[in-house]
Amino acid sequence: MHKIKETIQQSIRLKEDVLHNEALMNITLKSINEIVKSLQNGGKVLFCGNGGSAADAQHLAAELSGRFYKDREPLFAEALHVNSSYMTAVANDYGFDEVYSRMVKAKGRKGDTLVALSTSGSSRNIVKAAKEASKLGMKVISLTGEGGGALKTYSDLLLAIPSTDTPRIQETHILLGHIICQQVEKKLFPNS
Repeated sequence: MHKIKETIQQSIRLKEDVLHNEALMNITLKSINEIVKSLQNGGKVLFCGNGGSAADAQHLAAELSGRFYKDREPLFAEALHVNSSYMTAVANDYGFDEVYSRMVKAKGRKGDTLVALSTSGSSRNIVKAAKEASKLGMKVISLTGEGGGALKTYSDLLLAIPSTDTPRIQETHILLGHIICQQVEKKLFPNS
């Protein structure tokens, strides 16, 4: 029982740290505004991540493209890993490091937003995707752990969770992701 409660307490402590981190709160607000601007101008939001972060990418894309709280029009949001034939073909032919950057190059346009999730901030395929998005004139919002890793270099907005504990970082990513989706929906559909 003690270990269960301690894990919950660790998660609460990290969320309290985030709550009181004014810089991180400001970057979250800027991320919301950037995504709203992109979508208002006909852009799209592309998400990428590996493992649990891929699941979070897909989850958040669904919150925008489907609905969050409101019955409203769909938004163009997509997780880049959902085409398994593409992923396995590119991984086989070019290497796993290329799976996201090639898809960003195919789908991304200036004015779009890439949301890159990596707890370390240094997953090579995610960093390459962010680099490609930057070259195309897309905005890059990265959700990472402490320090931001290599993604820091290619991010317009960096949501670096102050932790090195992967599960706690991912729990906080989904919290901030939900906040972003909720506020994007609220700003784009104020009367729904």
